Amino acid sequence: MADYAIGDVQGCAEALNELLDIIAFNPQHDCLWFAGDLVARGPDSLAVLRQVKALGCSARVVLGNHDLHLLACFYGYSPVKKKDRTADILSAPDAQELIDWLRQQPLLLDIPHQNAVMTHAGIPPCWSLNQARTLAAEVSAILKSDQIQQFLGGMYGNSPALWHEQLRGAKRWRVITNYLTRMRLCNLAGELEFSHKEGLEDLPEGYYPWFNIPNPSIKNTRILFGHWAALEGNGPQAPIIALDGGCVWGGQLLAYRLDDGQLFSATTACIQCGLELAPKPSNLLI
Repeated sequence: MADYAIGDVQGCAEALNELLDIIAFNPQHDCLWFAGDLVARGPDSLAVLRQVKALGCSARVVLGNHDLHLLACFYGYSPVKKKDRTADILSAPDAQELIDWLRQQPLLLDIPHQNAVMTHAGIPPCWSLNQARTLAAEVSAILKSDQIQQFLGGMYGNSPALWHEQLRGAKRWRVITNYLTRMRLCNLAGELEFSHKEGLEDLPEGYYPWFNIPNPSIKNTRILFGHWAALEGNGPQAPIIALDGGCVWGGQLLAYRLDDGQLFSATTACIQCGLELAPKPSNLLI
């Protein structure tokens, strides 16, 4: 039995299948932990959703920003972007079933037997780990409830960029969601910066990668995250593990075996996909 944490698939079904072959995944014994963004820019998001859903308890998923955007498109709060290649999901005969499954997925997953926690973007340095658990559960409960449309209607936006406990309603849900699904940089107070999507060089003054700001509550826990393709799976030091290898941009789809820390990659299946999206950038911009 083994646990594998997998980075952003983004609709790259061929790369996912190649990776599962490489790790000799056995759904009877192994468990996959997906760091979010199952869908979006790759060629077959519909196949990825169906495949991961069909794995049942052998696959666990946290929601990423692209997954949430798909929910917003389904409920009519955002148009489908052509570059996202998700229109076929919305017209599929099992669309409602897939969307209902997706909205049941959390924003944070504990993997207690591996001393690990997974979110799409990380754990904000202005929150304790227990606070992150509580706030993630708050938004997850809304996604499963009749309030989902109220949530999606107020989901988009960069403000507020700093957490305050007294926030209520759409602003509160938005900033929680932004921390857990869109965060890359913040200042020492925890205020988010959204414009920088590159690597660890040429950072805006006064802002730092979230994982470079000390957070005593996470120092003894492995933190698994995706979202930041420009890191190419590098950057932070253990126990913080970056999983997004930029597969959809011609990079790699990564799997991290939690049992021993071994990293696996699918390196060829999505190169053409990345070329179709745009010429591969040197820093894998997203």
